[in-house]
Amino acid sequence: MARKSISGLTLRGGIWHINKVVKGQRIYESTGSSSREEAERFLIHRLERLRQSTVYGVRQVRQWREAATKYLLDFQHQPSIWLTALYLEQLDPFIGDLPLTHIDDEALRPYVEFKKNETVTLDGKKKKGVGNRTVNIALQRVVRVLNLCARKWRDENKKPWLDTVPMITMLDEKKGKRPPYPLSWDEQKFFFRELPDHLRIMALFKVNAGCREQEVCKLSWAWEIEVPELETSVFLIPAEFGGRFEKSGVKNREERLVVLNDVAKSVIDGQRGSHPVWVFPYEGRALHRMNDSAWRKARKRSAVKWKEETGKEPHQYFDQVRVHDLKHTFGRRLRAAGISEEDRQVLLGHKNGSVTTHYSAAELSNLIASANKVVATDSRSPVLTILRRKVA
Repeated sequence: MARKSISGLTLRGGIWHINKVVKGQRIYESTGSSSREEAERFLIHRLERLRQSTVYGVRQVRQWREAATKYLLDFQHQPSIWLTALYLEQLDPFIGDLPLTHIDDEALRPYVEFKKNETVTLDGKKKKGVGNRTVNIALQRVVRVLNLCARKWRDENKKPWLDTVPMITMLDEKKGKRPPYPLSWDEQKFFFRELPDHLRIMALFKVNAGCREQEVCKLSWAWEIEVPELETSVFLIPAEFGGRFEKSGVKNREERLVVLNDVAKSVIDGQRGSHPVWVFPYEGRALHRMNDSAWRKARKRSAVKWKEETGKEPHQYFDQVRVHDLKHTFGRRLRAAGISEEDRQVLLGHKNGSVTTHYSAAELSNLIASANKVVATDSRSPVLTILRRKVA
């Protein structure tokens, strides 16, 4: 008589996986074996552990993969769950089969070393290792899951999945990190003239409005609000704005007021009629990001031109200008112009507890005047020169 096989096993990628519901509890994990016989023995052992937990109150020892899967299911509606899933997928080959009690610095060290030595390609050049910040994001996800195991998730006997959460060591993010690099007026002139037209106009708006990259890429005419008392308009970006990824949301989860100084307003007026939805369309659609190959090539060219025309070496970070550096540039110029911290927070879209939809015309007039001070800060007005060059 043939032996009856045990149900609940599926073969994926040459490895048998358990997917079985027992007394209302789902067991979903890898057996780590390509042999059906070994996989069945593993499943029998797993079912016995569950029986002991149910009958005798013995704590069930759970694997990291089970906890990671539960996290993804429980928080599947989070805007950033796609990013968490990406990091958990990267972690799985290193700690997926480990019991929760074995997750510590030693267990995570192979993952950290792998990521620090991983070879990635950027602009056709190979770069070894990712930044400490990238590794820490993954480690923070580990801590988050372990905290839920210890503080929230309970088994059938009301016992926590984990007694205590170990101290997970984070990497030093300041070590080797490039600091923000606000541009000087001359650097802005050199860099902007190397950008293609569509990026130049977006960069000019960004450095005068203090917006984040995706707030510029996906800026919509539907967010424009006329202020007839001041003969101008503002943009109010909704808190649920998706940015690069759907439902990713505005960074601080608040509506974002965008005030237009004279240069930003001229940019907006120049874009009217270019597209029914997007303020800065590119080939009939919204640009996915500004930091593309054209941006990176332009910053390299601008550093070369700087040396050729000034006879001086460019700053070490000039050929590494990031899109976010334009926001830092706007903030530094506001501070240099003596704008109050409270007004700077509003103009930069930082969280400050105010209700943006309740600004009076007088308050908006003050914010516009403050934003205009960064246009008049430099008597040479290089940004206006750039505008004339584009028209020519």
